[in-house]
Amino acid sequence: MISTSPPPWWNDARLHIVSGKGGTGKTTVAAALATALAAGGRRTLLIEVEDRQGIAQLFNIPPLPYEERPILAAPGGGEVHALAVEPDEALVEYLDMFYNLKRAGGLLRRMGAIDFATTIAPGLRDVLLTGKVKEATTRVRDGSRVYDAVILDAPPTGRISRFLNVTGQVAELAKVGPIRRQSDGVMALLRSTQTAIHLVTLLEEMPVQETIDAAAELRSSGLDIASVIINMATEPELRPATLKSIHGDGVPVKKLAAGLNHAGLDGAALAEGLALELQEYAGRYAMERQCRVDLPSLGKPITELPRLQGLMTHDAIYDLADIITEQMTHANEPA
Repeated sequence: MISTSPPPWWNDARLHIVSGKGGTGKTTVAAALATALAAGGRRTLLIEVEDRQGIAQLFNIPPLPYEERPILAAPGGGEVHALAVEPDEALVEYLDMFYNLKRAGGLLRRMGAIDFATTIAPGLRDVLLTGKVKEATTRVRDGSRVYDAVILDAPPTGRISRFLNVTGQVAELAKVGPIRRQSDGVMALLRSTQTAIHLVTLLEEMPVQETIDAAAELRSSGLDIASVIINMATEPELRPATLKSIHGDGVPVKKLAAGLNHAGLDGAALAEGLALELQEYAGRYAMERQCRVDLPSLGKPITELPRLQGLMTHDAIYDLADIITEQMTHANEPA
C-alpha cells in the first residue's frame, strides 16, 4: 500500500548511515539526503570516514580538513556542513576528551605511534571513527542539538557490518574503561530509533545481491536497515512489451533490415549490429525488472533516483534531494 505520511525514522532518526557497493554513487546519495534533511532551516552534517575525500570531489572543493564547515545552503534556510574524519585526529581528540592528553596525542602522531596502534589493533580504527560520528550526532550546545541530523557516508556494503559492529571489535581491545564505554554507547545509538541505515544499489545483479547480503548480515548483528535507495535508474527507451518480446524471441534481422531500408538506410550493413544492441538492451531491461522483483523481499521502503546527465552540480544535488523528500515522505510501504 502507499503511505501518505513519512516513515517514523524520517523525523525521529538523528543519524543516517548510507552504504552501498562501490560504484553505486553512495556519496552522491548521502549528500542529497543531507540536503533533503536540511530543508526548512535545519542543520545537517555530512561525514565521510574512508580517507578518500569523496565529498570534496563531489562538490569540486579543496580537500576537507578535520574540521566541520558549511558546504551547501539547503532550501528554506537550511545548512549542510561536512567533515572528513581521520583516525589519527580522532585519536588525538579522544585522548584529550577522556584523558586530557591532547599534547601527548600530538606527540604520538608525530612519532607514528598512532599508525602502529591501529595496525596491531585494526578494530581501534573503526572504534575511533564511529565514536566521532556518535559525538557529532549527540552533541548539544546551549541545551539544543548542534545538528538536526548527521549523515554518514559509510564504508561499502562489503564491510559495513564489521564497521558498525564496534562492540565485537572492542571486545578484543578492552573489557572495561573509556574505550569500552564509548563502544557500548555507539552500539546503543546504532540499535536505537535514532539511527536509520540506508543501502544504495543499482539495478544490476551484483549490487542488488550485495545489498540483500548486507541487509542479512546487519540483521545478524542486531542492526536493521530503514530503506533501500536505487540510484541511477533509467526509463526504458522502448515499450516494455517490445523489450520482453526481443529478450524472449530475439530480433528478426530480415524484418529489421527491411525497416532500415524503408527509412533510407543501408539495412544489410546495419541490421545485424543493431539487432545485437537491441538484444543486449532487452537483456538489461529483463535484469532490471528482476532486480525490482528481488529488492522488495527486504520488506523496506524503496526510493528510486534517476540517472542524471552531465556533471554533478549543486542544482543536481537539489533535484535529487527533492526526489528523496517526495518519495521518502510518501514511502512505498511493503504490503
